Amino acid sequence: MKLHDLRPAEGSRRKRKRIGRGHGSGKVKTGGKGMMGQKARSGPGPYRTFEGGQNRLVKRMPFKRGFTNKFRVEYEVVNVGSLVDWPAELEVTPESLLARRLVRRKRLPVKILGDGELNQPLVIKAHKFSASARQKIEAAGGKAIDLTWVVERHSRSRGPNPSMRNARQSS
Repeated sequence: MKLHDLRPAEGSRRKRKRIGRGHGSGKVKTGGKGMMGQKARSGPGPYRTFEGGQNRLVKRMPFKRGFTNKFRVEYEVVNVGSLVDWPAELEVTPESLLARRLVRRKRLPVKILGDGELNQPLVIKAHKFSASARQKIEAAGGKAIDLTWVVERHSRSRGPNPSMRNARQSS
């Protein structure tokens, strides 16, 4: 077998349509575009949501109303009632809550809420406590210790802030 003997598999290649090249081609007058109309013209067609002039679905949908705060912090929530059978000698930390499957996502801060009763003194470390939870923990003889939570906010610029660079050079 030589290079000049190589051929593509039978039926794998198809000749391109040659539009407007005589009556024998079957694609003469309108070139396969039907008769008149917006789709027969050159250039891009109508926009994606176009429905033939009918009021389109996108406009028929109700607007998304209200306000979403992009700086909102979501918490992993644990109720005081779910810590009832926790061993008194063990500290309650976000890591231990994660190990016992009371918290699912380790990237989120943990907040302790006051639903349920607590009957043993526990040392609970969390990022936030509700007022009723703190009251119930301290009433049972335990401690509620606040942990710090640093929210990482990333700049959308590709590098250091140019205005800050200029400020440093001038001083």
